[in-house]
Amino acid sequence: MTFGVLFWTSAFVILYSYLGYPLLLAVWARIAGRPIRKAATDSTQSWPSISIILAARNEAARLPDRINNLFELSYSGDREIIVVSDGSTDETASVLSRFGREVKVIEVPAGGKPLALNAGVAAATGDILVFADARQQFCPDALTELVANFADGRVGGVSGELMLDCEGEEDVESTIGEGVGLYWKYEKWLRRNESAVWSTLGATGAIYALRRSLWKPLPAETLLDDVLAPMQAVLAGYRVVFEERARAFDRTAPDASAEARRKTRTLAGNYQILAQEPRLLVPFVNPVWLQYVSHKIGRLLVPWCLLTILVSSAVLAASSWFYFAAFSAQVAFYGLADLGAWLESRDRRTAGNYAGAMPMAFGNGAR
Repeated sequence: MTFGVLFWTSAFVILYSYLGYPLLLAVWARIAGRPIRKAATDSTQSWPSISIILAARNEAARLPDRINNLFELSYSGDREIIVVSDGSTDETASVLSRFGREVKVIEVPAGGKPLALNAGVAAATGDILVFADARQQFCPDALTELVANFADGRVGGVSGELMLDCEGEEDVESTIGEGVGLYWKYEKWLRRNESAVWSTLGATGAIYALRRSLWKPLPAETLLDDVLAPMQAVLAGYRVVFEERARAFDRTAPDASAEARRKTRTLAGNYQILAQEPRLLVPFVNPVWLQYVSHKIGRLLVPWCLLTILVSSAVLAASSWFYFAAFSAQVAFYGLADLGAWLESRDRRTAGNYAGAMPMAFGNGAR
């Protein structure tokens, strides 16, 4: 295979992943969308019982407001709240004791979120499992909007919508809020259209629901429980749909390094899921095989394709002005990105040194 073929093949993969697949998906959803037989949210029919499961480690400061928010949500059926304390060493137990029997508390040794969720599900009695985190808040009708989708017997899971601060709050200090917000809107657009044609390729960990009968215990090492559990429901023949009216509210990462750590974990988790559920790669076994390959596998290939384009354009730069221009543009782009990362790192170090010097300065003055 020549370097020219490598260059153009890699370019095609990148363009298809971020442009071609979304265009295909938009047309597909428009001409062959599958509506959901959702229950009317004001219906007086019998609503299924739900178990709200929240895994937390050392979240004593956040839990009172979080649990009060869960109590305030409107829902016509029976509900229970289960908080799994994952080896907490702060005042979590004391804080939760204030709620008495209204909150079922499970304390487990520190073993990670997957094992905590397993413990919570094992104690759950509801027909529908609703997963939440300690940090976010739900909108008042989030539970009703989530569960209404289960009136359709083909629906096995429902992902809510995560609203980030850059989508409405102006007082948030984040060096990357605008960029993350734009990317998140793009991702939600994909989820909305994937849901329309059959199923999303995961859920939003801060707010999603699953039929209890479809839950499978998570391996302890699982990085993306909110992808593995929903995709197992899809492999069982059910839909996992996106419900934009069920909203949770959160803030973006405070800086690029925090966002980079989150992205790295997500990337590692997507590789891990291929080992945990190899059936996802098998056509006719995975009902959303085309979407999975286009969206998830395509994203995993993009970094390698970028490296291939850089190397192949460097080799071919002397033979054509086009490849020379392509190589030069990449070098300039990566150089500017490195410079931006260095400047941000320098600013953080400067701010940290300044903050650290303040107590000493005041101390010297006092003496």
